[in-house]
Amino acid sequence: MISIFGSPAAAQTVTTGADRADLLQQQTQPLYGPGFVDGHAIETPNDPDIGQQEIVRAETQYQPFTFSIATPVFYTSNVSLTPNNEKGDVVFAPVAAFFYDPQIAGTLYAHLGAREQVFYYGKYSAFNFGSLDCEAGLTYFLPQAHNIILRAWYDFNRLTFDDRLGDEFFSDHRIILNAEVPFRFGNVQQVSLGVDADLSVGADHQFPRRNDYDGYAVYSVALTRAFSVGAVGRVVGRVYHQNGRTDVSEIISATATYHFTNWIALSAVSSFAHNDSNQDVFDYNVGNVGGAVQLTVKF
Repeated sequence: MISIFGSPAAAQTVTTGADRADLLQQQTQPLYGPGFVDGHAIETPNDPDIGQQEIVRAETQYQPFTFSIATPVFYTSNVSLTPNNEKGDVVFAPVAAFFYDPQIAGTLYAHLGAREQVFYYGKYSAFNFGSLDCEAGLTYFLPQAHNIILRAWYDFNRLTFDDRLGDEFFSDHRIILNAEVPFRFGNVQQVSLGVDADLSVGADHQFPRRNDYDGYAVYSVALTRAFSVGAVGRVVGRVYHQNGRTDVSEIISATATYHFTNWIALSAVSSFAHNDSNQDVFDYNVGNVGGAVQLTVKF
């Protein structure tokens, strides 16, 4: 399922917005324009008369609050995730999220957040459901060790029928452990490699309860100041707490995003997943393609 605001375990299938604190936000960007090179004025014969020149810029303030809303619309090829008789449908999945990532000390950040997303199916409306996530944890950055990112979060997930937020059918308490290392190539390209452990520590129904273990790779490139593209590949092992079920999923996705301003963006999204289970009834393939408009405000 496509979600605009994923946890670290989602490996930023659409955007990386809620998964990553803005550690490098304090760093100033290079100056562009006539008369400047690498933030300094071009040398002239009169420099000895006026002394050393430095461009002084106001320090960028870290903004710990993030509020986002988005309106994804996409086509999914296999609504019920079955190996046979696949049925496709259009899904409208509005989502709202609010996050607070205060700096505790140095490169250690706290994380508090909540997001609600409701999935509406065009034809098979019996599949409609809502998903609420409430998160709390810590994020630690290690600039001296290749900018490694470490996360330890608690997540409470609650699923409800349709948009009836009081009509719950499943809830789960999870511990999310994540390690990710980014590799930058120039100023516009980045590859990130990461591993996740998403552990269920308590649920009100045991049959769907599971632990997820996965590795992923993310590639992103900014083609212009406003337009970027990215791709994600993941392999996930899912170990269920009952019935001896174990699945392995391979997932690939791609996205293209155009930022009209710093706070509004339009994205095109596609993904494909193959699930192989030790119980054949749970084998499936599913593809998704669509787009979303996202509004993000930081303060």
